[in-house]
Amino acid sequence: MSAVALQGALTEGAQALGLGLTSGQVTQLLEFLALLQKWNKVYNLTAVRDPQEMLTHHLLDSLAAVPPLRRQLALVPAGIDANPALPPRLLDVGSGGGLPGVVFAICCPGLDVNCVDTVAKKAAFIQQAAVTLRLPNLHGIHARVENLAGPYDLVSCRAFASLPDFTAWSGSAMAPHAVWLAMKGKRPDDEIAALSPDVQVFHVEPLAVPGLDAERCIVWMRRTDGAAPSVA
Repeated sequence: MSAVALQGALTEGAQALGLGLTSGQVTQLLEFLALLQKWNKVYNLTAVRDPQEMLTHHLLDSLAAVPPLRRQLALVPAGIDANPALPPRLLDVGSGGGLPGVVFAICCPGLDVNCVDTVAKKAAFIQQAAVTLRLPNLHGIHARVENLAGPYDLVSCRAFASLPDFTAWSGSAMAPHAVWLAMKGKRPDDEIAALSPDVQVFHVEPLAVPGLDAERCIVWMRRTDGAAPSVA
């Protein structure tokens, strides 16, 4: 697939998702795709290697979560729990090749995105992406999520772990008002049923990924003792 064709497919997909991306953001997304392909030859960041498939299964799949993320960001409180002088902070857990963290950083420049992974080479890739793509709001962290204190306003993951494990491991990093954003395929009813009593699913949001004939959703969660805002 040629560079022109990739750009056309990306632009068309972003429009279908209702994303008002600038030409600069489209360029950054394509540069990220090229960077992912380059590093993947050495570090095996993803099993998907075909550029067209990477566009659909990685970029557009991650982009489908951007409109819901933007709606949630509009509800992040300032004042008591958050410092209005600082940008909201997102922790992307098990970010791997930067999906969806890098995509979030490109599409939401006012969001401070921190991608954590236990594999050093993957965290190093995120750091390189931040430099190459000129993203001062993107940071790679080599650590176990259980050891991060935060606080973060949102905690996300994509194909990382079961919902009970994801929420248990990342709970200490959350601000009092924070919410979890878990990208899943088919609605994970078994995982939802296995969640701890102190975790509440307040919305399961279906996603439609342009060019991908598969079920996708976001499972939105918060602590039952918190007062996090809802996108529902």
